[in-house]
Amino acid sequence: MLERAVAVLEACRRRGLRLVTAESCTGGLVVATLTEIAGSSDVVERGFVTYSNAAKEELLGVPHALLDAHGAVSEPVARAMAEGALARVAAAQLSVAVTGVAGPGGATPTKPVGLVFIAAARRSGATLGERHLFKGDRRAVRLASVERALALVLQQASAS
Repeated sequence: MLERAVAVLEACRRRGLRLVTAESCTGGLVVATLTEIAGSSDVVERGFVTYSNAAKEELLGVPHALLDAHGAVSEPVARAMAEGALARVAAAQLSVAVTGVAGPGGATPTKPVGLVFIAAARRSGATLGERHLFKGDRRAVRLASVERALALVLQQASAS
């Protein structure tokens, strides 16, 4: 995972991109993984931990109606989180958001443990979204989510 984080930082540096994160089920692990690397401050602008729906609304501007219609664990909400983080941080050109059910509780028949949505937005570019169903316990789901979030950021950072 640290190798991927190094690759993200290098790709962002090459393109002069600054990054903001918006995390729910990962609770800040994406930004923590990046900031574990010395010199990451030239890429990492800040991270939002928006665990509750209220935090998603207040800090990221996720519309209440979107949360009601799709639930916090959904691709539309992940996209809104990524876009909202980017809209609130003028110094950043790239964002990543993660929302999901890490478990062991919190699952529903349509949203099982391990269901995670990840989105990455780039200023003046498309927002990419992914749906995953990760296996394992809470720790495994969260770590797999960080790995995929970093991969999606790398994809966005490498885009022309």
